[in-house]
Amino acid sequence: MGTEGIQDKYVNPYTDFGFKLLFGTAMNKELLISFLNALLFKEEVIKDVTYLNAEHLGTQEYDRRAVFDVYCENEKSEKFLVEMQRGEQQFFKDRSVFYSTFPIREQAKRGEWDYELKAVYVVGILNFSFDNSDEEYFHHEVKLVDLYTHKVFYDKLTFVYLEMPKFNKTEDELESMFDKWLFVLRNLASLLERPKALQNRVFDRLFETAEIAKFTKTELSEYWDSLKNFRDWYSVISTAEKKGREEGREEGEKKKAIEVARYLKSSGTSMELIIGATGLSNEEIEKL
Repeated sequence: MGTEGIQDKYVNPYTDFGFKLLFGTAMNKELLISFLNALLFKEEVIKDVTYLNAEHLGTQEYDRRAVFDVYCENEKSEKFLVEMQRGEQQFFKDRSVFYSTFPIREQAKRGEWDYELKAVYVVGILNFSFDNSDEEYFHHEVKLVDLYTHKVFYDKLTFVYLEMPKFNKTEDELESMFDKWLFVLRNLASLLERPKALQNRVFDRLFETAEIAKFTKTELSEYWDSLKNFRDWYSVISTAEKKGREEGREEGEKKKAIEVARYLKSSGTSMELIIGATGLSNEEIEKL
């Protein structure tokens, strides 16, 4: 196929194809290294990564449709599980903890072993918000902490969650590499040209890789399927959210009508006037 149906200049990183293209291929591993360093260490701590088989994580069928994994280790054998999660799950925190146990248990050695572990990092790039209490707080870094001393109890297990819808910095506000990476992930698919703030070797590689016009026919076909899947998924989620809001609004209006009807009934107002004022049926009003 050609580019019919694909009007963007750059690949959408929220698709399975786009995420794997940028972060899940050995030829582009410098992008993953740069992202992890910017996110976790703020400097070039990771020098190299080796990709591991994500199937060892026991990913279930639902996860393969909603969550895209990249699993790797650095030169120190520390493990990194990076996920792009485009749809909210009811127990996604539980899921993160559950899947973190696989990189931990894989380190077990046969025979005598003193249980020394390498660090495990779980990074969740979330296309939704799970904490609505603070619209500014989108970067969550979680470790095991002693609640009495407020000190980190165990520093070899780290969970990082990025609520991408909350990141709203403009190009002029980008300061750190962390800012720049989040800006790219949030806006790449809608960019018409490369921002001036993203002018260095790593982003040279990224924009060259992400340009749809340079895809082969096979890559175009795979991307189109992945993009269609993303759009279908987004449509389903949007419809469900809209239906939920409408049902919530209708339920709220019904409760308000009942309260008004109850008051009017206790005031001796005629049934006809109560029905006209609230829209409730004769039977509903009689039950009050």
